[in-house]
Amino acid sequence: MTISLTGESVRENLLGFLERRTKRSWTPEEDLFASGLVSSMFAMELVVYVESTFAISIGGEDLKLANFRTVDVMTDLVLRLRDE
Repeated sequence: MTISLTGESVRENLLGFLERRTKRSWTPEEDLFASGLVSSMFAMELVVYVESTFAISIGGEDLKLANFRTVDVMTDLVLRLRDE
């Protein structure tokens, strides 16, 4: 599934995914890993979800925890990779 790619649509999609999977609300700037609710296994699920939903490939320098720490950072990553 691919969706329209605006910063807002990407952010809303990612927040919805996180809320469905973790059963709690998130803010775009909240550190997912500092919360203790997001594990390294979930991080891999998040990578797969982002790649398949937004039709991008994440590898090399982009495949690092810092790029998945907040919804805002993930949104920037998605938009940048889609523009490449």
